[in-house]
Amino acid sequence: MNATATVAPGGPQYMRALERANKVRLARAELKRRVAIGEIHVAEVILECPWEAHSMAVSDLLVSQRRWGQTRCRKFLAQVPMSEKKTIGSMTQRQRAALAAMLTSVHRGRAWTATPWLPESMASPA
Repeated sequence: MNATATVAPGGPQYMRALERANKVRLARAELKRRVAIGEIHVAEVILECPWEAHSMAVSDLLVSQRRWGQTRCRKFLAQVPMSEKKTIGSMTQRQRAALAAMLTSVHRGRAWTATPWLPESMASPA
């Protein structure tokens, strides 16, 4: 048996891991900034699940909104019920749609019974 080891290009593994971690950290900071200033809505992020939010905890995304803290986040997620540490990427499509609907109704100042906001690709035909 001939066993050959190949060395991946780009330096030691820990340096590549550090570069990847920094890239994700910077992308998440930019995403949180865009949510904080209202450039993008949290419901959109949850439904679309961009790569930078894939391994992000739901609570981290929710508290990046203006006027949302840990207490409000905890009470909101207790209605679903969903763990604060659940990652956005591990959510099912049904959980994403339900959470987006609740967030949209909260954003509009109405109860959760409001019509959910969904992108055209996910909206069911009437």
